[in-house]
Amino acid sequence: MSAASGVSRIEFSVLGPFEVRVDGERVDLGGRRRRIVLATLAIEAGRSVSVERLMTALYGDDPPPTSRGQVQICISALRRLLGAYGLSDLIATRSHGYVIEAGDDDIDLRRYENLVARGRRLRDDRRYDEAAGCYREGLAMWSGPALDGLDGDIVRSAATRLDEQRVSVIEDCVELELAQGRHYDLLAELAELVALHPLRERLHGQLMLALYRSGRQAEALEVYRRARRLLVDELGIEPNTWLQQLERAILVGDARLQLPATQPGFTGAGRRPPSVAVPRLLPTDIADFTGRAAQVRAMERRFSRTGESREGPAVPITVVSGKPGVGKTALAVHVAHRLAGRFPDGQLFADLHGQARTRADPAQILERFLRILGVPGSGVPDGLEARAEMYRDLLSDRKVLVVLDNAGDESQVRPLLPGAPPAAVLVTGRNRLAGLAGAEHVELDVLDSAQSVELLARIAGAERMRAEERGAAELAELCGHLPLALRIAGARLGARPHWQVAQLVERLEDEARRLDELDHGGLGIRPSISLTYDGLGDDARRLFRRLALLDFSHFSGWVAAALIDQPYATGQDLLDDLAEAHLVDTVAVGQGAPSHYRLHDLIRVFARERVTAEEDAADRAAALERALGALLFLADDARRRAYGGDYEGVRSDALRWSLPSRVTARLVSSPWEWFERERQTLAAAIGQAAREGFSAACWDLADTAATWYEARAYFGDWRETHQVALEAVRAAGDDRGLATILYSIGGLHIGEHRHEEARRALKSSADLFRGVGDENNEARAVRNLAYIDRLRGDLDASAARYEKVLDVFRRQGELVAVAYVLHGLAHISLERGDAGAALTMLAEARELGGRMGDNRVQAQVLHRLGEAYLQLDQPLVAADTFAETLSKVQDIGDPIGEAYALWGLGIAWTRTGRLEEAGTTLDSALRSAQSAGDRLIEGRVSLAFGEYFLAKGGTPQAMLHLHRALDLFRAVDSRLFESRALAMLANANANANANANANAPANANAAADAPANAAAADATR
Repeated sequence: MSAASGVSRIEFSVLGPFEVRVDGERVDLGGRRRRIVLATLAIEAGRSVSVERLMTALYGDDPPPTSRGQVQICISALRRLLGAYGLSDLIATRSHGYVIEAGDDDIDLRRYENLVARGRRLRDDRRYDEAAGCYREGLAMWSGPALDGLDGDIVRSAATRLDEQRVSVIEDCVELELAQGRHYDLLAELAELVALHPLRERLHGQLMLALYRSGRQAEALEVYRRARRLLVDELGIEPNTWLQQLERAILVGDARLQLPATQPGFTGAGRRPPSVAVPRLLPTDIADFTGRAAQVRAMERRFSRTGESREGPAVPITVVSGKPGVGKTALAVHVAHRLAGRFPDGQLFADLHGQARTRADPAQILERFLRILGVPGSGVPDGLEARAEMYRDLLSDRKVLVVLDNAGDESQVRPLLPGAPPAAVLVTGRNRLAGLAGAEHVELDVLDSAQSVELLARIAGAERMRAEERGAAELAELCGHLPLALRIAGARLGARPHWQVAQLVERLEDEARRLDELDHGGLGIRPSISLTYDGLGDDARRLFRRLALLDFSHFSGWVAAALIDQPYATGQDLLDDLAEAHLVDTVAVGQGAPSHYRLHDLIRVFARERVTAEEDAADRAAALERALGALLFLADDARRRAYGGDYEGVRSDALRWSLPSRVTARLVSSPWEWFERERQTLAAAIGQAAREGFSAACWDLADTAATWYEARAYFGDWRETHQVALEAVRAAGDDRGLATILYSIGGLHIGEHRHEEARRALKSSADLFRGVGDENNEARAVRNLAYIDRLRGDLDASAARYEKVLDVFRRQGELVAVAYVLHGLAHISLERGDAGAALTMLAEARELGGRMGDNRVQAQVLHRLGEAYLQLDQPLVAADTFAETLSKVQDIGDPIGEAYALWGLGIAWTRTGRLEEAGTTLDSALRSAQSAGDRLIEGRVSLAFGEYFLAKGGTPQAMLHLHRALDLFRAVDSRLFESRALAMLANANANANANANANAPANANAAADAPANAAAADATR
């Protein structure tokens, strides 16, 4: 990496056997694992590669428990190896991963990709000779199959992709060179390529063309016959249309095959009748057309080369789809008018009425098209197939644009497609029409805020909109930014110049009348949506209208299944049907996640109208209860998977609508990711359950969600949902629910370091649980009171509470709860300086946590073990323990736990003298603490920085951090840590005054460990 180091130049070879050279000298990378790790990083040079991806690269989808450590070992070994060449900084650490910081010139893959990209730009500029030169220069860099000699799924997948792309580049290059008449020079190369890649039809066609242009027609036809036999025998398919048409053109000696193409690709042949009409059937363009600039440019680019030579003879088709009223026809007509000059032989237009009960018959559309194209009535054949054949023949070499508006499905469109370029087709429809092979799709969404106001201004007057800017923005919002609704609203304002915009806003704010208000001059939202709704099947209509019962911002297949009380697959299929009809929108929630959907505001209003009109109150309530029950069932399962068992929670008698185990396993296989996807849904469901009288479901969902809120430090969500649940249980007179919510609110106050409020909530919770005879959950509340006592420095009171509840948990067989209490008692032993007693209790706690599979308690116990080893002056053992803790908390996605683990690791590195690693680790700990918003651990990290700088002899920096720690501990009322910070400050001041910095590390350690470092927060759900 010469640019970075100024010393040595490193070169990575990916396009062939994987090699690394420094200043021309080949570097011996060592064993298989190092080579795979370095190759994986090199492929992604400049981009961070996660540790998990490197683990998969080494071990596949089932890495061993030691895989994370093995990756770190490989990285360390590679850094040492590269360090010998002055390149130790080449592999940089990033959050959760690593990156190779190399320039494009250092990796042959990057140089190759840049040459190919330049070649494509030159090709697009019609500079074919220069483009081919770039391609050839890049292809010359290959020395064999990509990453030859390496195994592993990720590496081989990347190698396969690169090899495949290489062949495509070769085909592109050959296409250019054929167009320049270099057929003789290409014969040998193409013969070899066909032998190496016998199933690539494009190569067969290129060899056929090169042979034909070299005067070897018979051999060209033999190449086709061999290719056809191979495809039929191996795959059971005929050659593609392009290859078949090329064979026919060679067979008849089409003269145009001898001419170099102006753009690579064979276009086929066709003859135009001697006299045909030039149709101009486009509707009038929309004068106030607004927005859609990106879509217009993309569609114009798509059609810009129609009529020129193409890679194949497929007709360019663009399908514009979207929800009712989104402006599909307006866009298509607007673009068609802009393209009219490129289609001098005419423009055809037909409204297929695809959503109507009596939709247009393709045979009748063809009859009209044929007459317009000059075929007399007596010459129009009978039957759909005969008419379609004549239509394709008439358009075979004509530059005609065919616009098919409002298509219902593919079967309605296919007979109306021309057979070959230079004709082109533009289709609109509410369905995506994915079955139209080779079509490009433009999916229209609503306009943005600025475009919406602009459209209103063009219709109702710009001055009027400027005079009421706020009202205009509110009107656009109430119209859902839907073009049809905006157009209707603008027309109503235009017809009533005496109205203020605010008057129409006020009318639309009444949801019950909104669709009535959006009706003017024959245009209406309700009729537009009704066309699609009426065309659905019974189950799809039922699901659609019941979706409006939910206050969820988005939903997936499990919601649909619960609403209609059907299997998951049925619900998912019906949702997909609604999405295909654009009655629901798809929502991006993350790669690999199940599909999610949402209702547009105006469509939701329509759905609410239908569900109120078509279903009784009992059916609506039952559907909503099932949806809440399905969410509760999934949340329960996610919590079990995250923590390894079903404990530490209170169950209500609310309905749990169960899903099959295989479906549940797929939905919540990664429980933390599931929670992030459904976080808004949980909050909305808690609020809706409270409003609709499902109080048990409300407090049960809130208590379950608190598990996640605590782990991810989502204190705002925690507070808001529990305030709602608190009011619901009080209104319902549910003492058990009230006890549960108060217990959870106590945990929230602990997380926010509001200890007195936490104490009051937990005391009330314990009293209520005792009143309903729930000894186990009363003990849980007392256990958290013990935690508060310890944090405030009252170790005796804390120990007494812990001992009291330990007997309860042991008697009831609550093993995870026993583990948590032992963990708390061990912490007190550490505070008292008795690390031996702490180790004994932690050993039992670790065994119980492992037996129950609770990842969280295991992580907390490991962290406390690390602190015990620090107190025993075994920092190396402590470092290993904290590293294991870090791995566990990262696996379960616990940001506060990650901050604590990094804190411990930083302390351990400081005390082993590895100060560089200590500083880096503590920096990471501070970022994690600040990101999580936890001031206690932020103070702990500042305290650790004080020790770190004292170890480096930097007393002034240490003092700054210690004062910062003191402020933070006072802010969270942590008297225990406040006294620690004061003790360390006293030692630092003494060292500064005596100018005896050499003794500072020992003094700092003594202060920090007398009696012992406090541990990560052990208040628990």
